[in-house]
Amino acid sequence: MSTPELPLHWAEPVQQFLNYLKHERGYSPQTLSSYQQQLTKLGLALHADAASWFVLSEQQLQRQFLRFRKSGLSARSLSLVASALRSFYRYAISQQWLSQNPADYLKLPKPDKTLPKQLEIEQISQLLSFASHDDILACRDKAMLELFYSSGLRLTELVALNLPDLQLSEALVRVTGKGNKQRQLPVGRMARSALREWLVQRPALLGADTPVTDQQALFLSIERQRISPRQVRERVLHWAKQQGLGQQLHPHMLRHSFASHLLQSSGDLRGVQELLGHANLSTTQVYTHLDFQHLAKVYDSAHPRARKK
Repeated sequence: MSTPELPLHWAEPVQQFLNYLKHERGYSPQTLSSYQQQLTKLGLALHADAASWFVLSEQQLQRQFLRFRKSGLSARSLSLVASALRSFYRYAISQQWLSQNPADYLKLPKPDKTLPKQLEIEQISQLLSFASHDDILACRDKAMLELFYSSGLRLTELVALNLPDLQLSEALVRVTGKGNKQRQLPVGRMARSALREWLVQRPALLGADTPVTDQQALFLSIERQRISPRQVRERVLHWAKQQGLGQQLHPHMLRHSFASHLLQSSGDLRGVQELLGHANLSTTQVYTHLDFQHLAKVYDSAHPRARKK
Protein backbone atom coordinates (compact mmCIF):
# COMPACT_ATOMS: atom_id res chain seq x y z
CA MET A 1 0.00 0.00 0.00
CA SER A 2 1.44 3.39 -0.97
CA THR A 3 1.75 6.18 1.59
CA PRO A 4 -0.80 8.98 1.00
CA GLU A 5 0.70 12.28 -0.11
CA LEU A 6 -0.24 15.83 0.71
CA PRO A 7 -1.79 17.91 -2.08
CA LEU A 8 0.86 20.05 -3.77
CA HIS A 9 -0.40 23.37 -2.38
CA TRP A 10 -0.12 21.91 1.15
CA ALA A 11 3.23 20.21 0.57
CA GLU A 12 5.08 23.11 -1.08
CA PRO A 13 5.04 25.50 1.94
CA VAL A 14 6.26 22.66 4.16
CA GLN A 15 9.13 21.96 1.77
CA GLN A 16 10.11 25.64 1.72
CA PHE A 17 10.10 25.62 5.52
CA LEU A 18 12.30 22.50 5.62
CA ASN A 19 14.72 24.01 3.10
CA TYR A 20 15.00 27.08 5.32
CA LEU A 21 15.74 24.95 8.40
CA LYS A 22 18.35 22.97 6.48
CA HIS A 23 20.21 25.74 4.68
CA GLU A 24 19.69 28.76 6.93
CA ARG A 25 19.46 27.19 10.39
CA GLY A 26 21.62 24.10 9.91
CA TYR A 27 19.12 21.65 11.40
CA SER A 28 20.14 17.99 11.50
CA PRO A 29 18.66 15.42 9.07
CA GLN A 30 16.93 13.73 12.02
CA THR A 31 15.16 16.94 13.07
CA LEU A 32 14.16 17.74 9.48
CA SER A 33 12.75 14.24 9.05
CA SER A 34 10.78 14.55 12.30
CA TYR A 35 9.31 17.92 11.30
CA GLN A 36 8.32 16.58 7.90
CA GLN A 37 6.64 13.53 9.43
CA GLN A 38 4.69 15.58 11.99
CA LEU A 39 3.47 18.19 9.47
CA THR A 40 2.55 15.54 6.91
CA LYS A 41 0.57 13.63 9.55
CA LEU A 42 -1.35 16.78 10.45
CA GLY A 43 -1.79 17.96 6.86
CA LEU A 44 -3.24 14.61 5.77
CA ALA A 45 -5.78 14.85 8.60
CA LEU A 46 -6.81 18.43 7.78
CA HIS A 47 -6.51 19.11 4.06
CA ALA A 48 -9.98 17.81 3.24
CA ASP A 49 -11.52 20.39 5.61
CA ALA A 50 -9.53 23.50 4.67
CA ALA A 51 -8.19 25.17 1.54
CA SER A 52 -4.65 25.60 2.94
CA TRP A 53 -2.52 25.74 6.07
CA PHE A 54 -3.13 29.46 6.27
CA VAL A 55 -6.90 29.50 6.73
CA LEU A 56 -6.97 27.01 9.62
CA SER A 57 -8.31 28.41 12.88
CA GLU A 58 -7.17 27.62 16.40
CA GLN A 59 -10.50 25.84 16.96
CA GLN A 60 -9.99 23.57 13.94
CA LEU A 61 -6.50 22.67 15.11
CA GLN A 62 -7.70 22.05 18.66
CA ARG A 63 -10.43 19.70 17.41
CA GLN A 64 -7.90 17.77 15.34
CA PHE A 65 -5.52 17.41 18.26
CA LEU A 66 -8.44 16.11 20.32
CA ARG A 67 -9.16 13.53 17.60
CA PHE A 68 -5.50 12.52 17.60
CA ARG A 69 -5.66 12.05 21.37
CA LYS A 70 -8.83 9.94 21.19
CA SER A 71 -7.21 7.77 18.51
CA GLY A 72 -4.45 6.86 20.97
CA LEU A 73 -1.66 9.31 20.12
CA SER A 74 0.45 9.88 23.22
CA ALA A 75 0.90 13.24 24.92
CA ARG A 76 4.54 13.23 23.86
CA SER A 77 3.61 12.60 20.20
CA LEU A 78 1.03 15.40 20.31
CA SER A 79 3.70 17.70 21.72
CA LEU A 80 6.02 16.87 18.80
CA VAL A 81 3.27 17.67 16.27
CA ALA A 82 2.46 20.94 18.01
CA SER A 83 6.12 21.97 18.19
CA ALA A 84 6.62 21.36 14.46
CA LEU A 85 3.40 23.24 13.66
CA ARG A 86 4.27 26.28 15.77
CA SER A 87 7.69 26.48 14.19
CA PHE A 88 6.19 26.17 10.71
CA TYR A 89 3.71 28.97 11.39
CA ARG A 90 6.44 31.23 12.78
CA TYR A 91 8.27 30.79 9.50
CA ALA A 92 5.03 31.46 7.59
CA ILE A 93 4.57 34.72 9.50
CA SER A 94 8.13 35.75 8.62
CA GLN A 95 7.24 35.14 4.97
CA GLN A 96 4.01 37.15 5.40
CA TRP A 97 1.86 34.16 4.43
CA LEU A 98 -0.31 34.89 7.48
CA SER A 99 -0.31 37.38 10.35
CA GLN A 100 -1.02 35.29 13.48
CA ASN A 101 0.05 31.88 14.70
CA PRO A 102 -3.10 29.76 15.24
CA ALA A 103 -1.05 27.10 17.05
CA ASP A 104 0.28 29.40 19.78
CA TYR A 105 -2.33 28.55 22.40
CA LEU A 106 -3.23 24.95 21.69
CA LYS A 107 -4.19 23.07 24.84
CA LEU A 108 -2.27 19.83 25.05
CA PRO A 109 -2.06 17.12 27.71
CA LYS A 110 1.17 17.28 29.67
CA PRO A 111 3.61 14.52 28.68
CA ASP A 112 4.73 12.21 31.44
CA LYS A 113 8.21 13.20 32.59
CA THR A 114 10.66 10.41 31.87
CA LEU A 115 14.16 10.70 33.22
CA PRO A 116 17.00 9.71 30.89
CA LYS A 117 18.57 6.37 31.70
CA GLN A 118 22.19 6.30 32.77
CA LEU A 119 24.88 3.83 33.74
CA GLU A 120 26.49 3.74 37.15
CA ILE A 121 30.22 4.50 37.26
CA GLU A 122 30.95 0.82 37.93
CA GLN A 123 28.95 -0.16 34.84
CA ILE A 124 30.91 2.34 32.72
CA SER A 125 34.13 0.74 33.95
CA GLN A 126 32.76 -2.71 33.13
CA LEU A 127 31.72 -1.61 29.63
CA LEU A 128 35.10 -0.06 28.81
CA SER A 129 37.30 -2.81 30.25
CA PHE A 130 37.62 -4.86 27.03
CA ALA A 131 41.02 -5.38 25.39
CA SER A 132 41.52 -3.61 22.07
CA HIS A 133 45.16 -4.05 21.05
CA ASP A 134 44.80 -6.95 18.60
CA ASP A 135 41.48 -6.10 16.91
CA ILE A 136 41.11 -3.00 14.75
CA LEU A 137 37.34 -2.79 15.26
CA ALA A 138 37.68 -3.18 19.02
CA CYS A 139 40.34 -0.48 18.95
CA ARG A 140 38.03 1.86 17.04
CA ASP A 141 35.05 1.04 19.23
CA LYS A 142 36.96 1.64 22.44
CA ALA A 143 38.02 5.06 21.18
CA MET A 144 34.41 5.89 20.28
CA LEU A 145 32.98 4.72 23.60
CA GLU A 146 35.67 6.49 25.62
CA LEU A 147 35.09 9.71 23.69
CA PHE A 148 31.31 9.44 24.13
CA TYR A 149 31.66 9.21 27.88
CA SER A 150 34.63 11.56 28.23
CA SER A 151 33.09 14.47 26.33
CA GLY A 152 29.31 13.84 26.40
CA LEU A 153 28.85 13.86 22.63
CA ARG A 154 25.64 13.36 20.73
CA LEU A 155 25.69 10.47 18.27
CA THR A 156 25.42 12.83 15.27
CA GLU A 157 28.33 14.87 16.63
CA LEU A 158 30.55 11.83 16.99
CA VAL A 159 30.03 10.45 13.48
CA ALA A 160 30.59 13.92 11.96
CA LEU A 161 34.03 14.36 13.56
CA ASN A 162 37.01 14.84 11.24
CA LEU A 163 40.70 14.49 12.04
CA PRO A 164 41.32 18.27 12.31
CA ASP A 165 38.60 18.45 14.98
CA LEU A 166 40.71 16.40 17.36
CA GLN A 167 43.52 18.25 19.16
CA LEU A 168 45.07 15.59 21.38
CA SER A 169 48.05 17.77 22.35
CA GLU A 170 45.57 20.26 23.81
CA ALA A 171 43.21 17.54 25.12
CA LEU A 172 40.35 19.12 23.15
CA VAL A 173 37.84 18.15 20.51
CA ARG A 174 35.87 20.62 18.36
CA VAL A 175 32.24 19.61 17.91
CA THR A 176 29.56 20.96 15.60
CA GLY A 177 26.23 20.62 17.37
CA LYS A 178 22.62 21.56 16.74
CA GLY A 179 22.08 24.69 14.68
CA ASN A 180 25.66 24.37 13.34
CA LYS A 181 26.95 25.75 16.64
CA GLN A 182 30.52 24.80 17.46
CA ARG A 183 31.94 24.17 20.90
CA GLN A 184 35.24 22.86 22.23
CA LEU A 185 35.19 20.04 24.73
CA PRO A 186 37.87 18.54 26.96
CA VAL A 187 39.01 15.00 26.23
CA GLY A 188 39.95 12.92 29.26
CA ARG A 189 43.12 10.90 29.77
CA MET A 190 41.60 7.48 29.08
CA ALA A 191 39.88 8.73 25.94
CA ARG A 192 43.11 10.33 24.69
CA SER A 193 44.95 7.04 25.18
CA ALA A 194 42.29 5.06 23.28
CA LEU A 195 42.22 7.66 20.49
CA ARG A 196 46.00 7.56 20.05
CA GLU A 197 45.83 3.77 19.63
CA TRP A 198 43.01 4.14 17.12
CA LEU A 199 44.84 6.77 15.06
CA VAL A 200 47.70 4.29 14.62
CA GLN A 201 45.26 1.64 13.35
CA ARG A 202 42.97 3.97 11.35
CA PRO A 203 44.97 3.98 8.05
CA ALA A 204 44.18 0.27 7.63
CA LEU A 205 40.52 1.20 7.05
CA LEU A 206 41.36 3.78 4.38
CA GLY A 207 41.41 2.70 0.76
CA ALA A 208 41.25 3.90 -2.82
CA ASP A 209 37.48 3.39 -2.66
CA THR A 210 37.06 5.68 0.38
CA PRO A 211 34.90 8.65 -0.69
CA VAL A 212 36.73 11.97 -0.77
CA THR A 213 34.28 13.39 1.77
CA ASP A 214 35.14 10.57 4.20
CA GLN A 215 38.93 10.55 3.95
CA GLN A 216 39.25 12.93 6.90
CA ALA A 217 36.56 11.18 8.99
CA LEU A 218 37.81 10.38 12.48
CA PHE A 219 35.91 7.09 12.67
CA LEU A 220 35.74 4.75 9.67
CA SER A 221 33.71 1.59 9.07
CA ILE A 222 34.82 -1.75 7.70
CA GLU A 223 33.39 -0.55 4.37
CA ARG A 224 36.18 2.09 4.33
CA GLN A 225 33.89 5.08 4.73
CA ARG A 226 32.64 7.32 7.53
CA ILE A 227 30.91 5.24 10.16
CA SER A 228 27.12 5.70 10.24
CA PRO A 229 24.88 6.32 13.26
CA ARG A 230 23.27 2.90 12.73
CA GLN A 231 26.65 1.17 12.80
CA VAL A 232 27.61 2.98 16.00
CA ARG A 233 24.34 1.89 17.66
CA GLU A 234 25.02 -1.71 16.64
CA ARG A 235 28.55 -1.62 18.06
CA VAL A 236 27.36 -0.10 21.34
CA LEU A 237 24.79 -2.89 21.67
CA HIS A 238 27.48 -5.44 20.80
CA TRP A 239 29.80 -4.29 23.59
CA ALA A 240 27.03 -4.00 26.15
CA LYS A 241 26.20 -7.66 25.50
CA GLN A 242 29.85 -8.71 25.25
CA GLN A 243 30.68 -7.05 28.58
CA GLY A 244 27.70 -8.55 30.37
CA LEU A 245 25.82 -5.38 31.22
CA GLY A 246 22.51 -7.22 31.00
CA GLN A 247 20.60 -4.30 29.49
CA GLN A 248 19.96 -2.57 26.19
CA LEU A 249 22.44 0.24 25.74
CA HIS A 250 22.22 3.07 23.24
CA PRO A 251 24.83 5.80 22.58
CA HIS A 252 22.80 8.56 24.21
CA MET A 253 22.98 6.73 27.55
CA LEU A 254 26.71 7.44 27.57
CA ARG A 255 25.95 11.14 27.13
CA HIS A 256 23.41 10.97 29.96
CA SER A 257 25.93 9.19 32.16
CA PHE A 258 28.57 11.83 31.40
CA ALA A 259 26.18 14.64 32.38
CA SER A 260 24.87 12.98 35.53
CA HIS A 261 28.29 11.89 36.83
CA LEU A 262 29.78 15.33 36.15
CA LEU A 263 26.90 17.06 37.91
CA GLN A 264 27.17 14.75 40.91
CA SER A 265 30.87 15.58 41.24
CA SER A 266 30.81 19.31 40.49
CA GLY A 267 27.29 20.59 41.15
CA ASP A 268 27.93 23.09 38.33
CA LEU A 269 24.71 23.08 36.30
CA ARG A 270 25.78 25.95 34.04
CA GLY A 271 29.07 24.25 33.27
CA VAL A 272 27.33 21.00 32.36
CA GLN A 273 24.93 22.97 30.15
CA GLU A 274 27.87 24.44 28.21
CA LEU A 275 29.54 21.07 27.79
CA LEU A 276 26.34 19.42 26.54
CA GLY A 277 25.61 22.26 24.13
CA HIS A 278 22.11 22.84 25.50
CA ALA A 279 20.55 26.13 24.41
CA ASN A 280 18.30 26.25 27.50
CA LEU A 281 19.22 25.54 31.09
CA SER A 282 15.85 23.82 31.59
CA THR A 283 17.03 21.00 29.28
CA THR A 284 20.03 20.39 31.53
CA GLN A 285 18.00 20.56 34.74
CA VAL A 286 16.65 17.04 34.15
CA TYR A 287 20.02 15.83 35.43
CA THR A 288 19.40 17.46 38.79
CA HIS A 289 16.56 14.93 39.22
CA LEU A 290 18.97 12.11 38.45
CA ASP A 291 21.39 13.56 40.97
CA PHE A 292 18.64 13.67 43.60
CA GLN A 293 17.81 10.01 42.89
CA HIS A 294 21.46 9.14 43.47
CA LEU A 295 21.52 11.07 46.76
CA ALA A 296 18.25 9.43 47.84
CA LYS A 297 19.78 5.98 47.29
CA VAL A 298 22.83 6.97 49.33
CA TYR A 299 20.53 8.23 52.10
CA ASP A 300 18.42 5.07 52.11
CA SER A 301 21.46 2.83 52.34
CA ALA A 302 23.52 4.90 54.80
CA HIS A 303 21.27 6.84 57.18
CA PRO A 304 20.71 4.97 60.49
CA ARG A 305 17.04 5.92 60.61
CA ALA A 306 16.39 5.14 56.95
CA ARG A 307 17.83 1.63 56.64
CA LYS A 308 15.29 -1.15 56.46
CA LYS A 309 15.67 -3.87 59.09
